[in-house]
Amino acid sequence: MQNKKQILLHDTFYHIYNRANGNENIFITEGNYAFFLKQFKQYIHPIAYLYCYCLLPNHFHFLIQIKSENELNNFFNKEKGNLTFLKFQNLEKLTSKQFSNFFSSYTQALNKEQGRKGSLFMKNFKRKKIENKQYLYKLVHYIHYNPIEAGLCQHLSEWRYSSYNAICFDANTLIKKEQVIEWFEDLENFKFIHTLKPKELEIVFD
Repeated sequence: MQNKKQILLHDTFYHIYNRANGNENIFITEGNYAFFLKQFKQYIHPIAYLYCYCLLPNHFHFLIQIKSENELNNFFNKEKGNLTFLKFQNLEKLTSKQFSNFFSSYTQALNKEQGRKGSLFMKNFKRKKIENKQYLYKLVHYIHYNPIEAGLCQHLSEWRYSSYNAICFDANTLIKKEQVIEWFEDLENFKFIHTLKPKELEIVFD
């Protein structure tokens, strides 16, 4: 089970996900999806590698790896402009704070755009530590398969707000696509695995 408050450790893979409060949607317009990824690039990309993602109207999923301790130290020292800053701070708390800032910046922008007030996301974003490769591979498929499970499309390539097309086609992407493809041996097998339904996947990775 995920721990909603566990610290985010450096050099560690996590499934990060959350949903909107109640019956609301996180993304109202097409521009909202683009802005959410823009804010991710600003706040999270400096501290974590991105392997895949999927944005749906009322929730999202990211597979990330928190960067090394040295990379985090360099970023936060540069960000604060004070080489002694981290002597008085907890690195894990600073990392979690980046996520809070990310979600807060998006919420404030959407509230202003839509004329709404209050929180947008469920309290405490979910984070699940990935501890074995088999689960990691299944998670890539699970994240990409969400739009089909939700009845939003019939083929993964039809959903514009996930990393599936970026991994298959996009040469200019934040995603560590070469690493993801390597997990599945090659691009052809990556595409084949993604044609399988979740129950069929259990046989492949059993």
